[in-house]
Amino acid sequence: MSALVELKPRRPRLTAADRLLLAVSIGVPLAGLALFFLYPLATIAARSLSVGGNRLGFGNYLAVLSSPGIAIATWNSLILSLATTAICLVLGFAIAFALQRTRLRGRGLVAVALALPMLAPSLVQGLGILFILGRNGLVHKWTGLPVDAYGFSGLLFSDVLYALPQAVLILEAALRHSDARYFDAAEVMGASRLRQFFDITLPNARFGILSAGFVVFTVTITDFGNAAVIGGNFRVLATEIYAQVSGQMNFAMGAVVGILLLLPTVVAVVIERVATQRQFGGGSESAIPVTPDSLPARDVPLGFLVHGSALTVIAVVATVVFASLVKLWPYNLSMTFKNYNITVAGGYAPLATTLEVSLFAAVAGVVLLFLLAFAMKRLPPKLAKAAYLAAVLPVGVPGMVLGLSYVFAFNLGDNLLGMLYGGSLLIALCNFYHYHSQGFLTMMTGMRTVPPALEEAVSCLGGGLAAVLKDAVLPFIGATAVSVFFFLFMRSMVTLSAVIFLITPNLSVAAVSVMRLDEAGFVSQAAAFSTCIMGTVLGALVVMRLALRRAARGRA
Repeated sequence: MSALVELKPRRPRLTAADRLLLAVSIGVPLAGLALFFLYPLATIAARSLSVGGNRLGFGNYLAVLSSPGIAIATWNSLILSLATTAICLVLGFAIAFALQRTRLRGRGLVAVALALPMLAPSLVQGLGILFILGRNGLVHKWTGLPVDAYGFSGLLFSDVLYALPQAVLILEAALRHSDARYFDAAEVMGASRLRQFFDITLPNARFGILSAGFVVFTVTITDFGNAAVIGGNFRVLATEIYAQVSGQMNFAMGAVVGILLLLPTVVAVVIERVATQRQFGGGSESAIPVTPDSLPARDVPLGFLVHGSALTVIAVVATVVFASLVKLWPYNLSMTFKNYNITVAGGYAPLATTLEVSLFAAVAGVVLLFLLAFAMKRLPPKLAKAAYLAAVLPVGVPGMVLGLSYVFAFNLGDNLLGMLYGGSLLIALCNFYHYHSQGFLTMMTGMRTVPPALEEAVSCLGGGLAAVLKDAVLPFIGATAVSVFFFLFMRSMVTLSAVIFLITPNLSVAAVSVMRLDEAGFVSQAAAFSTCIMGTVLGALVVMRLALRRAARGRA
């Protein structure tokens, strides 16, 4: 009896060395996720249910829900986040549209403005606004008007400045996926520019708009830096967690507020992920990019709006730099470098600690993320899907919640994990797992650029997984590894919320030092320290650009 046999390509059989390399590549990163992400989250969930010692129950939740202060903070957070989201979507779409669809001049100015908020801790925007619009700000000094930036209006302003660049980047990507053929067909049918905008541009970008909206909402509702500097008596959930834990030492209630903060963030992230997949999954690879055109009636007012927004961002950050160089803000504006002679709040030791923490988070992060992405391509589909889900879970956890969970998980003196508490290593791990998802997705994108035919060629010539790694993968992953390294380094340099609970009297980081200097009334020194942070991150950005160019030349 004859039978038709379907020949299917088979993966080469793995040797013992290959299996060991694969086990290490998948096992070590997943063990890190289990120990430094899943375990801490489990502890904060358990602590929120702990009532009166070892008894479990929902008493803490009932107490929080019946607390007028928590209800006010929750309402304030929602209103602030929704208002920030609405403004960022309208303003961000205008900027993204101008960059993608018009022949806007001065794009370099806009690029600088979009980069500045990412070079500094979020509280720098709050500091800049206080220097301009505060009780002792420039506007009051020059005009005598009784302006006061503390509270909702100032916090809204600072959150918009902080979240706007992220919204613009997402909306730009959404507009970039449009197909020019739809607009050509609309022109033939006689549709006006306004009709094309509402019938083609907006519908095609709807998932990008949704994605940007939920990113802005998440960034705003979880931000602590701006609220700590400029919030005043306007209470939000992030400052409420800090008050419960650091002010009242009420860890159980802080855990409950953390869980409450986690819920809207998780919902926002899930919707954002679905929107992202719909937006970019439905794009056509054969799409023809839309060519920017010139329309003065549209471009002139749009140009004023875009450049006005860019100048506002630059002015706020530049004011912080200016304030770091004056003798006594705002009474004596003569120039001096004495503010950089910082001896309080630990001096420059926190900046050195932050550099150490950021370098470790970046190096360890690149290695772990590379191993995980390398192994993912070689796992069975079901196991790969489970590993992917674990790798992207951290994106839904706010920094303050993760940092607080580290206190519950590692502030123990009776086991091995307790040895990590109070050291810079734990802060570095917290920073890495805070931004784990973004780094992982970037690394996976880079891993897809490795030609499968090259991997197969190495295998056919008798090379094992180690040879595939050395000869096929590493030559193509260099630029991505550099990008992930500097992303983790820069975010670790400026983050505040994730590490605010992990500092000790003997160990602090740069962003916390800025907050402490501002709280102590040393505003010019706070501005000087912020400038040092921005200068360090800007230097890292320049080095990254040079490294990427070198990697590109090496591949060429």
